[in-house]
Amino acid sequence: MTDSAVASAHIRDEDSALQATFVPGAGMICTSLRCRGEELLAQRAGLDAYVQRGKTMGIPLLYPWANRLAGFRYSVLGRTVVVPHDPARTARDPGGLPIHGVIGGRMTWELMPAPGPGTLVAELSWSESKPELFEVFPFRHDLRYEARLIGGSLEVELTVHACGADCVPLAFGFHPYLSLPGVPRGHWLVELPSMRRLALDSRQIPLGPEQSLPAQRLELGERAFDDAYDQVAEPARFAVTAARRRIVLEFLEGYPCAQLFTPAGGQFICFEPMSAPTNALLSGSGLRLLAAGERHRARFSLRVQDLSPSRSNR
Repeated sequence: MTDSAVASAHIRDEDSALQATFVPGAGMICTSLRCRGEELLAQRAGLDAYVQRGKTMGIPLLYPWANRLAGFRYSVLGRTVVVPHDPARTARDPGGLPIHGVIGGRMTWELMPAPGPGTLVAELSWSESKPELFEVFPFRHDLRYEARLIGGSLEVELTVHACGADCVPLAFGFHPYLSLPGVPRGHWLVELPSMRRLALDSRQIPLGPEQSLPAQRLELGERAFDDAYDQVAEPARFAVTAARRRIVLEFLEGYPCAQLFTPAGGQFICFEPMSAPTNALLSGSGLRLLAAGERHRARFSLRVQDLSPSRSNR
């Protein structure tokens, strides 16, 4: 991959001292979100590992599917697709299943003129002219990615336009690795909205509904999560608080499903907005098909709040 392919684009909100960095040549991944110079996204193995092997960090776009598939073959509207067994195009989970769609280093976006300060716009055409993408997901469409920093929030909007003759399955998502440096994860206070947890098999593939849960507020402690949910309300608010700082991730529209991921010992927590449940391309469960000519818009926001000592201890 050339240096230009991993060139960064930056946006800044002077009023809130927030700044964000994106890499158009690496799937539009957001590699950094800083507040007054402090990094709020877990860097994990770094950008090179993401570009080359799909090892996620920051806030990657998971496209055309979020999370894993139960196999390498899926069928939509009578069309059967065999996902190429090419580790340079699709990553594998520890069990060997394809995970998180096309590796970001194979998705190069084109930056477009921004409509205003603190805004970044990029576009990607998904068509036969890009066989490294089209063979994995053979549905012609255009993508528009817009990121905005305003009022202490980063808002990310993805628009899918079914510009060809076919329907386009919607199974994408994002994977924000949120971190609150300086405080051990056991002391983080987590807030979750009401939603329905899905039962999972040993491969983390949904089996069906398990339990409807009310909104929750809990100290993370020694808990570890890798849980899947549907029936996420719109909008829905997730949050993590520690060290006089609160990060709120809000599903604004287009994300009825979520994954909560924070492994034991990991100094991060992920509230993952998803347009469909894990494995929807294979199971068809919860999968929406965008009709030819239609557009689908999905948005989430990240708000960073500085709290007084009394509020942060509540």
